[in-house]
Amino acid sequence: MITIGLTFVALLVLGAPVAFCIGISALAGLLDQGGTPLLLIPHMMFQGTDSFPLLAVPFFILAGALMNAGGITRRLVEFVNLLVGHIRGGLALVTVVASMIFAGITGAAVAEASAIGSVLIPAMREEGYEIEFTAAVVAASSTLGPIIPPSIPMIIYGVAAEQSIAALFLAGVIPGLLIGLGFMGVVLRKSGRPGVSFPRPSPWQGWRRLARGLKDAILALLMPGIILGGIFTGICTATEAAALAVLYAVVVGRFVYGELRWGHLPRLLAESAVITAIIMFIIANAAVFGWLMAALQMPQKVTAFFTAITSEPWLILLMINLFLLFLGTFMETTAILIILTPVLLPLVKQLGVDPVHFGAIMVLNVVLGLTTPPLGVSLFICCGIAGISLDRISRAMVPFWVAAILVLLLVTYLPPISLWIPHFFLRR
Repeated sequence: MITIGLTFVALLVLGAPVAFCIGISALAGLLDQGGTPLLLIPHMMFQGTDSFPLLAVPFFILAGALMNAGGITRRLVEFVNLLVGHIRGGLALVTVVASMIFAGITGAAVAEASAIGSVLIPAMREEGYEIEFTAAVVAASSTLGPIIPPSIPMIIYGVAAEQSIAALFLAGVIPGLLIGLGFMGVVLRKSGRPGVSFPRPSPWQGWRRLARGLKDAILALLMPGIILGGIFTGICTATEAAALAVLYAVVVGRFVYGELRWGHLPRLLAESAVITAIIMFIIANAAVFGWLMAALQMPQKVTAFFTAITSEPWLILLMINLFLLFLGTFMETTAILIILTPVLLPLVKQLGVDPVHFGAIMVLNVVLGLTTPPLGVSLFICCGIAGISLDRISRAMVPFWVAAILVLLLVTYLPPISLWIPHFFLRR
């Protein structure tokens, strides 16, 4: 185990991609143990990615890219601007609300940060918002994508924990809405503080203009209902719903809005394939790592370690949260979920924690890592669009972190927040 840990840390310090850190440290562990044929590695890598639910990942990524190219994202933003843009801090509120709607279509923070950020960061800058705050609100709001269903991290956790994807999707509804409301509260609080220079909001356009905006965006707004309705009514699986999202985005973007061109498809397919390949390569390497952890009886050792410190469930959950938040600062979301779910799940089951509830806890923790330095992916995307440094956006992120962590604690210690909807609809 020491060999694995030292190899992993050394590779991280040297700046190796996290997939190689995981794979090479697992190889070092196998060599150190001896007696295990190395042919096990490609076998486990293939087995780790040979999963029907994981097919939803490339489809949801492609759906987000098609929405952006087909004008669906822009229409969502324009409609939300008509809805709340007249409030002080309106464009910042538009960012949060649009991200909550966009989250119901594609479950990836990277897609959300790119799509929403490319539209709203320049718009907010033009309106006179502080550029640090502008980038921070987009980065924070992008985390709603992996929480509000459909959610790629929930799919990955569900595969690793062998839990219902539909139940996990439903478990993210209330936590995602609470975090969205928390971010809106941060915006409203900042806009109401004396001495804070917020631009004058755009005037209210009237109900007639709002109705025209709704008519223009109705097909985009129907998309989450079609996708999630199909899953929760049992008409289709999450994977089939993801494929349906791609088909819907193509039909609406090409034949209704007319903004998606056939010439766009090769580039969009290539970009989505690259993102998918990165995720799948991490999952493949993490499968080997996870098998090795099981062979070394790491779940039992972790359980013994935590229970030796305290027998209080609330304190163990707090330590798990702190541990996951720490890992999220330098490890990729997918890797954390694949590696640690089999390690931590036996422990929380022993504490009486529902696996679906723990899925919500894990996803909220790792998603926060997307907005924490030094390796927060959403931060880097928004820094690139806004043209600012990491330290400037990090300072502006503090109130958003506080709001998200408060919701995380509520979800951790009040299980009905994540379990009420799955219990109500699925009668678990």
